[in-house]
Amino acid sequence: MAEKKNYYEVLGVKKDATEEEIKAAYKKLVKQYHPDLHPGDASAAEKFKEINEANEVLSDKQKRAAYDYEQAHPGMGGMGGMGSGFGGFSGAGFSGFGDIFDSIFQGFGGGAQRDTTGEDVRVQVSLSFMDAAKGCHREITYMRNEPCPACRGTGAKNGTAYKTCGKCGGKGQVRLVQETMFGRTVRVGACPDCGGKGKIITEKCPDCKGRGYLRKETKVAVDLPAGVDNSSMMRKRGYGQASTEGGPAGDLIITFRIEPHKIFRREGMELFVDLPIPFLTAALGGTVKVPDLDDAFDFTIPEGTQSGTEFTVRGKGIRGRTGTGSLHIRAMVEVPTKLTREQKSALAAAAQGIDLKNYDRAKRYADNVSALYGKDPYKK
Repeated sequence: MAEKKNYYEVLGVKKDATEEEIKAAYKKLVKQYHPDLHPGDASAAEKFKEINEANEVLSDKQKRAAYDYEQAHPGMGGMGGMGSGFGGFSGAGFSGFGDIFDSIFQGFGGGAQRDTTGEDVRVQVSLSFMDAAKGCHREITYMRNEPCPACRGTGAKNGTAYKTCGKCGGKGQVRLVQETMFGRTVRVGACPDCGGKGKIITEKCPDCKGRGYLRKETKVAVDLPAGVDNSSMMRKRGYGQASTEGGPAGDLIITFRIEPHKIFRREGMELFVDLPIPFLTAALGGTVKVPDLDDAFDFTIPEGTQSGTEFTVRGKGIRGRTGTGSLHIRAMVEVPTKLTREQKSALAAAAQGIDLKNYDRAKRYADNVSALYGKDPYKK
């Protein structure tokens, strides 16, 4: 049997490569050596065959383990000296351990079909805070490989100028026999002649040059629901890249970047606003206008409100399909700056009649400092 190339070297990965690394390497090489990109190139077709063969083994945990063992113990051959230990299987209709694997793979009826769906396209859409919170209509423009309308994505002239592959009989897959340490295995891989399509183009489509797709600008209108956030995602099926193997197009995946707001911030469906309150309103109480997503409403500030106090108004947060969040109002008491001489005098006169006991936190602080050092922190 001819010596095979090292599967890890074929895919260009290390021996300890993860499943994700193997998958990414395979996908990259398939794009590079696909028969459609190298018509009539025998070396590219052979390379494509090697890539598929390597992936068939390394992407399967059991096959990869058997392959690694076989690489580490090249002298073992198929079963080596262990064959006699399985003699009991002969009476059950099996001539050896390899035949067990053969029967198992035959039972799968040709193996699972390969996924020929085109790749997804990701587009990020920037939204204002209000558009994201209240919902909006958007037209998204992006570039993608659209299925060629002239050949209906087949790559063949008029969509009919192709013939069934003689090697695989139109299935796109062939049974491959391989000898391993466990004996003979029969697995299913992509047909090297048609690249897994099951058909061979006899005359290429003049519009797409046999690719089956055209690079075009695509516009998609979408209605974005209320409550879209940075973590949200929308999927438009069939608006991704056209398949290069005659399968369905991929999907358009829309993500979002929400611009910050000058007044509001949000956490999920909860809406937050910092409300500056004049110190006199905080002390005496009063009514102020508080904004929400639709308008500003009257809100009563209780007498003696402290800075940092948070009030919650239910039903005035972000609206979504699962309900509506709350509006959280944080009072930020503000003292005046740049007072005139007359204003300072008036404030000093008003404060003379207010005792320290009227200030809860200041009173506790003064008592603690006095107990610690015997000094009043508010007296000169």
